Amino acid sequence: MFMMIRRSIPTALALFSGMAITAMAAAKKRLEKQFLNVGGKKPPGYTHVVVSAPGKMIFVSGQGGNDEAGNMPTDFATQAHNTFKNLGKCLALGGAGFPDIVKINYFVTDMKYLAELRQIRANYLNMDAPPAATLVQSGLAPGLLIEIECTAMIDAK
Repeated sequence: MFMMIRRSIPTALALFSGMAITAMAAAKKRLEKQFLNVGGKKPPGYTHVVVSAPGKMIFVSGQGGNDEAGNMPTDFATQAHNTFKNLGKCLALGGAGFPDIVKINYFVTDMKYLAELRQIRANYLNMDAPPAATLVQSGLAPGLLIEIECTAMIDAK
């Protein structure tokens, strides 16, 4: 029995090493994106144009601020964090993550939440090279203060 375990350990280590190398190669293969702005000046919090090579596009429908149990918090900050977490789960289903977003649309019920939204999104998006964005003030479902939808692009496999 001990000999079987001793033989299995190197095999398992080789398997995990191979998986790690494959994951690193996949991360390097991520699409190169260009973030372009009219006049070469970066606007605050978004990019005018994002250009990406051909790849697989992922469209994520609007996500709201409900928690994992389906409860809707009443405060904007908790809803915003939950919304980004829900968005992350959807992106993962398509094989993407936050760095792969090329276009994002925010829907809020009141512009008074804009500063708070900007602070929270910096925890999820790369604000040095942010995706193209739209902010819309709108009436959402009762109790819903924010909704976010996005488009992501990853390397075609």
